[in-house]
Amino acid sequence: MEGFLGRYSSYIYAIFRIVFGFVFMMYGTQKFFGWPPSQQPGAPLAGIMLVAAIIELVCGFLIIIGFFGSIAAFIASGEMAVAYFMVHQAMGILPPGNNGQAAVLFCFAFLYIASKGSGLWSVDSLMKGSRTADTA
Repeated sequence: MEGFLGRYSSYIYAIFRIVFGFVFMMYGTQKFFGWPPSQQPGAPLAGIMLVAAIIELVCGFLIIIGFFGSIAAFIASGEMAVAYFMVHQAMGILPPGNNGQAAVLFCFAFLYIASKGSGLWSVDSLMKGSRTADTA
């Protein structure tokens, strides 16, 4: 038996992908441009923080528009796993105690997106549609 929203699952997944990509991209804009403002002072962008900011900005945008969405989501998932183990786990093993909830949720949401692909409302689906139209 399919859930009561089952017939909308493709659309709900597209919204899921877009929202997670947008929120992730905001972490990159926060590091690069100071927007949205943070309660914590920003660290200078150098080394690993610069790499993280680039991944968040670029991969977040690619996930939003669904362009190479699986690859971008896989890279973003990896970044969040690294962030959790390098930063958060040192403060305790469980996410509520080490403030790592966002890293864990992003990691597994992006792993799901990487496995499922971009879906509806994406550049990937438009490109796939144009290739099949060309061969028909």
